[in-house]
Amino acid sequence: MKDSPEKMIENDENAELLTITLPDGSKHKLEKGKQIIELAKQLPNAEGLPFICARVNNDILSLDFAPEMDCNIEFLNYKSPHGRDCYRRSMTFVLARAIMELYRNARLAIDHSIGNGYYYDLFTDVPVSEQILTYIKTKMLEIIDKNEPFGKKTMTRTEAIALFNREGYPEKARLLKNLNTDKVGIVSCWKYIDLDFGAMVPSAGYLKTFDLKQYAQGFVLLFPEHEDPTTPAQIRRQPKIFQAYRETKNWGKILEVNNVGRLNEKIKDGGISDFIKTAEALHSKKIQAIADEISSHSSIRIVLIAGPSSSGKTTFSKRLCTHLKVNGLRPVALSLDNYFLDRQHTPRDEHGDYDFESIYALDLELFNQHLKELLDGKVAQIPEFDFHTGHRKDKTDPMRINEDQIIIIEGIHGLNDELTRSVPADCKYKIYISALTQLVIDDYNRIATTDTRLIRRTVRDSKYRGYSAEDTISRWGSVRRGEERNIFPFQEFANTIFNSAVPYEWAVLRPIAEPLFLDIPPESPCYSQARQILRTLSFFAPLDPKEVPPTSILREFIGGSSFQY
Repeated sequence: MKDSPEKMIENDENAELLTITLPDGSKHKLEKGKQIIELAKQLPNAEGLPFICARVNNDILSLDFAPEMDCNIEFLNYKSPHGRDCYRRSMTFVLARAIMELYRNARLAIDHSIGNGYYYDLFTDVPVSEQILTYIKTKMLEIIDKNEPFGKKTMTRTEAIALFNREGYPEKARLLKNLNTDKVGIVSCWKYIDLDFGAMVPSAGYLKTFDLKQYAQGFVLLFPEHEDPTTPAQIRRQPKIFQAYRETKNWGKILEVNNVGRLNEKIKDGGISDFIKTAEALHSKKIQAIADEISSHSSIRIVLIAGPSSSGKTTFSKRLCTHLKVNGLRPVALSLDNYFLDRQHTPRDEHGDYDFESIYALDLELFNQHLKELLDGKVAQIPEFDFHTGHRKDKTDPMRINEDQIIIIEGIHGLNDELTRSVPADCKYKIYISALTQLVIDDYNRIATTDTRLIRRTVRDSKYRGYSAEDTISRWGSVRRGEERNIFPFQEFANTIFNSAVPYEWAVLRPIAEPLFLDIPPESPCYSQARQILRTLSFFAPLDPKEVPPTSILREFIGGSSFQY
């Protein structure tokens, strides 16, 4: 491709000029020491949306970045996943700043995502109401209308700890005690200060679209729709998922650890062993409760287990089987892998590739026929699929179940009734499992559930499949799209939800995962996501994996499980 002519931004004639290369190959001159926002202002906005951050040599940075050398830059708007992350991070900052001014003695606590928004608890003298939310929203709009800037500075870790203690943020000070760095980035707006957790918009005026809606005992901060950033999202009511998060919140109270700083203290003061035992006991208690629920209904003959990638479905299934045996049942597994259609009959996706994640990649007619035969006490001839040839083998395995036996089916389509359309509803029990991250970094900053699953998958892929972290991240987008299509729309159809996350897992995963992500070179398209994971990992004190019990779901990813896979 022939280079386009270099374009000049207004510069001092005597200044040293840098060459900035954009994705289309065009080159622009920028004075050394000037912020890249100066270049962004000169470029046409795609789809009329402002640029809010940038990918600089594959690192996601704020527009106040001033390069010291020639670089490649891609300016990002809200339609980019990284742009959305930047917008959300900035929007939550404005929310915290507004509440600080309105309710100086209140405590705002971020909990988890809910649809395209974040759920918060607000602890004040009076319960959250629409009137209170109107006050907060009005104050946020004032901050946005004034286009208040986000100030940034760097200080030593010791200075930052003293600052946060002095300003009444002990949890942030506690978090910094474990950080292995001498320098700390600080962001401020008015009197509100926070750690620099990543790219933010240049000033509050960029944040035009949001909404606040009361939900349960708290409220949801709603972000713009992905496809129409001028419209705030609507609340997606997910009562079962919400209840699972509430249960996790209660577990945090039992464990007396709700954020990373407090976990680090447990690790350093020697209390982590008892903490892990209690966390794992809570898992066991929940699995036993599910087994008891299944056992109490004689009509249930099939248990379906579904969840997104790296949720720990396999270990959960094995632990559930153990508890079902304690209750006098004899579970048997039926693998969906043997019901794939022959390769030539597999549906294709929009790119013309085989879509193995489609429910219609399975022989639904044969599968339902066999389920009916099994439930009727007949012998079903179970096929065996050869993944090397892409065809079903000639041999079959006869299978019949007795009255005390229950069929366990694990797979991404388990919650979709199309999979088991021949089976009456009262014969089925559906379980949705996901790693719903229990810890927050602090009251204002969360850890994304998808990041927990990604780091699990990266460690597992490296250990058992020979994939690099770069391989795993490069596939992650496709995995996530499949989940959005085949799993998440059905999660509220589950009879129960199991949260497979354990609050200490990031500390265990850090010494294993950190070198894997550090191996990703700066020129890789996966570099920015690796940097994000590494930033979060850096807040955790490392924990020796030997503390993890052999029956833990975490063992499915790090190895050393007492179960056979």
